[in-house]
Parts: sequence; C-alpha cells; structure tokens
Amino acid sequence: MDKREYGAMQRFVREGDEVKVLIPEPEGLEVDAEDIPLDIVYEDDDIIVVNKPKGMVVHPAAGHYSETLVNGLLYHCKGSLSGINGILRPGIVHRIDKDTTGIIVACKNDIAHRNLAEQFKEHTITRRYEALVYGTFKEPEGRVESFISRNPEERMKMMVNQTRGKYAVTNYTVKEQFGNKYAHIACQLETGRTHQIRVHMTSLGHPLLGDTVYGPKKDPFHLNGQTLHAGVLGFQHPTTGAYVEFSSELPEYFCELIQKFRNQFGSSNE
Repeated sequence: MDKREYGAMQRFVREGDEVKVLIPEPEGLEVDAEDIPLDIVYEDDDIIVVNKPKGMVVHPAAGHYSETLVNGLLYHCKGSLSGINGILRPGIVHRIDKDTTGIIVACKNDIAHRNLAEQFKEHTITRRYEALVYGTFKEPEGRVESFISRNPEERMKMMVNQTRGKYAVTNYTVKEQFGNKYAHIACQLETGRTHQIRVHMTSLGHPLLGDTVYGPKKDPFHLNGQTLHAGVLGFQHPTTGAYVEFSSELPEYFCELIQKFRNQFGSSNE
C-alpha cells in the first residue's frame, strides 16, 4: 500500500459517528504444562512463591517456549493460574531475568493478581537483592536515582537517562570487599525496572560479575550470566492483608565465588 492509498483510507471521527469494535474470542492456552521440579517456598489458594534457579526463563517468549517457570507452574497448579497477563504468562505478576536466581511470586487467580499488581505499581513491595560487582567502594552505602530507558543503539539493552524514561531508585549497601578487585553488595529497590540493578551499578562503574551485556564482554569466571540473587520479597497477602516476607539463601555458585575471593584477595567487611 503506498501513501496515496493509505491517505485515502483515513478519515476523522466526527460527532454522531458510530464506532464498532470487534473483540476476538479468547485464544486457547497454547503453553504446555511440563513436569519441571520447582523449589516451592510457599503456596496457598492464592499465591505460589518459588525460588527460581539460574538459567530458567520466567515465561515463554521467542526462543524459549518450553522449560520455563510458567510451564512448570501450569503442571504443578493444574492450570489454576491467573489469566490477566494472557496465554503466555498465566500467573505472572512480575519477573526476574533468566540468569538471576531467587524469589518470585505467581498468582493463582485474578483477584490476587490485581491486588499484587497494584502493590508493585505503588512500589510498596519489599525487594532485596545481593550481587557481586567489579571494583570496590569508598563509601559503605549509596543511592542511585535516575530514569531508565531503552538504549536507542542497542534495543536489547537499557540505559541511564537523566531526562526521560522510567524513574528508578536503587539503594545499595556494601557487605564485603575483596582486595581492590570485587565487592559483595546488597541492593534494596524502591522501583522495579527492567535490568535496574545491572544498569545502575554499571553507571557507577561497578558492573556485575558475569554480566556480558553491561560489563566486560569476556567473563573470566564462566558464570553464564550475572551474579544477582533475589533474596527477599515481601508484600501484603492479597487475601488476608497481613504482611508476608519470603527469602532464599545465596546459591552455591555465588557462595563458592565469595570464598574464592576471600582466599585469593582477603576480605574487608563493611
């Protein structure tokens, strides 16, 4: 269709016009339930909390239509998951990256989903992460406040933007430092933006170990992704209203790397 044909099809809506909208029939669920072992931290009739392993994609997407968390949830929950996010993301109210480990919550019905989605929107969720980063810090804690937007030159990456994008805040505390090489930090999020910790720490000159997207292209530790762990997630239960908080221990590979750095470079606790 050329511009003349497209222009001929355009017309302005005027007062008195009647506009009809055709809503297609709901699509059937096309994601397969798979018997995938899940590390379930908590479960009731409304929510299920899972400790996600490294390398597991949260929901089906291009290149990943099986062996995702959603495939495992569909099998475990017998299809009883909220449908608000569509056929490819049943139950999913938030996500963490494929190579990020730790706590994630899914919803079993739409009422619970709407309630938790509102808490995420209002930034009242408690989210604490731990990470290993390049370099060491002069101050024991800090705060990064910026907008985060998509990188116009590399669309798969996000970037700090001081004028536009989504507002993002990361508070960090130094837990341990190893020589002048690496640091173990804890991060508490006030917002939850795509790649937020990875982008914010890189903007300070401290990319995460293993993060070949925002850090060094060659990973000397062969980590298969960033050293980032979602250790704590807390929120008001969508039915009872009581505050609940769930946590998981650092994964084995993370602990082994910390011990290796202690042996090789020494340790200073902040």
